[in-house]
Amino acid sequence: MAFKGFALFSIVVLSIFASSRSEETETKEFVLTLDHSNFTETINKHDFIVVEFYAPWCGHCKSLAPEYEKAASELITHNPPLVLAKIDASEESNKGIANEYKIQGFPTIKILRNGGKSIQDYNGPREAPGIVPYVKKQSGPASSEIKTAADAAEVVGEKNVVAVGVFPKLSGEEFDSFIALAEKLRGDYDFAHTLDAKLLPRGDSSVAGPVVRLFKPFDELFVDSKDFNGEALEKFLKESSIPLVTVFDSDPSNRPYVASFFDSSATKVMMFVNFTGESAESLKSKFRKVATSYKGQDLSFLVGDAEGGKGALEYFGVEESQVPLVIIQTPDSKKYLKANVVVEEIESWMKDFKDGKVDVFKKSQPIPAENNEPVKVVVAETLDDIVLKSGKNVLIEFYAPWCGHCQKIAPILDEVALAFKNDPSVIIAKLDATANDIPSEPFDVKGFPTIYFRSVSGTVVAYEGNRTKEDFISFIEKNKPTTSHVEDTTSSTKTEEPKKIDDASDTKDEL
Repeated sequence: MAFKGFALFSIVVLSIFASSRSEETETKEFVLTLDHSNFTETINKHDFIVVEFYAPWCGHCKSLAPEYEKAASELITHNPPLVLAKIDASEESNKGIANEYKIQGFPTIKILRNGGKSIQDYNGPREAPGIVPYVKKQSGPASSEIKTAADAAEVVGEKNVVAVGVFPKLSGEEFDSFIALAEKLRGDYDFAHTLDAKLLPRGDSSVAGPVVRLFKPFDELFVDSKDFNGEALEKFLKESSIPLVTVFDSDPSNRPYVASFFDSSATKVMMFVNFTGESAESLKSKFRKVATSYKGQDLSFLVGDAEGGKGALEYFGVEESQVPLVIIQTPDSKKYLKANVVVEEIESWMKDFKDGKVDVFKKSQPIPAENNEPVKVVVAETLDDIVLKSGKNVLIEFYAPWCGHCQKIAPILDEVALAFKNDPSVIIAKLDATANDIPSEPFDVKGFPTIYFRSVSGTVVAYEGNRTKEDFISFIEKNKPTTSHVEDTTSSTKTEEPKKIDDASDTKDEL
């Protein structure tokens, strides 16, 4: 498995020998450049190709570029050659391709097989030393056959999570189900199969199968399943590959498990402590006991080092002064917080949470003392008052302070707000989505900027038009009810499905 987003490896510098190569070699580009004129033709003639969808202005793309190029220069020597390609998805002429592949952030990397008939998200490293082996592995079979003890030792290893199918023959319904799952999840997990369980390092060596044995470097070290139903097998793999308590620290070997933890649909119970603090071990020990007592109740547990997890604390809207703390996030994104927790409180607070006795915690910026600018500032605590229950027609932008598109659109929204200054029924607003919790209904915010219009009648519509003053004004005029309409505040909010993005140049910044 690979954890997209936690790329922390050092950039490899060129050797003295490499720096002495000819200018022609140094400037040669090994990454294949695609556009609307050659994309389809190129994809169709490759059984395997990796494509990066990028934007020239994207900072993440700029960081990836030299690593991607270096990886391409190595992979092209593979037998057969493995091709890395790129396409500027922000270019107007390429917008159709960006829409076809549902590109919503940069960079997005896809692995295309069989002439583009099979599409897989690239979830591997973003540095050349990691890209090369990951791509090589993805280019091979989804599941490798274990024929010797040496094969098993190489595949299973000491720090890998790998699913090994044991079969009496390499055919049949169970084998086909296993291979189908391997193809589906090959970007996230390692798969292998064998006819001889005696070759495997752990577990009952007498079984003839069919059985799936999941090896892992934590908890019980391996677990078996004989259920080959596709959904059941996938659930077994995903649930069993997460440690009883996932550790979130600076150890790179833990990152794949952190990825699985946050990908899980279970309620997430997270404790952040200072790992070097006096009470750290007693807190972690008690937390593990609590996790054991709730095993099988659709709860996932994680313990994080507060020193190394400052970004996580910021994401959840808590302060370092509140550490040690326990924060719970449910599948509907509601959060519950116990700050400055002590060992004796962990178990009782968890029971109170399960009994529904803990209040929801909401991440919110302070309510502005003054809010007199044309575009009104909304925070989590005022979202209801200004947007959802204001009895007004509200155009609201969900933005990130660092987002280039958001910075560009800010003065335009100021002009739109001034255009409606004499219309008390219209509010133009903005909310920093990185510093405030947003309800998943009626707003679906996956990139920046995301803009919605909530009419006085309760209808919520995603704005996907051009970003000019005139287009915003026209959209508001079209969607706001007549002034004679009186809102029924007791009615439930209506939501319309967002329109399909039809302009790749408006693709949202990566979250």
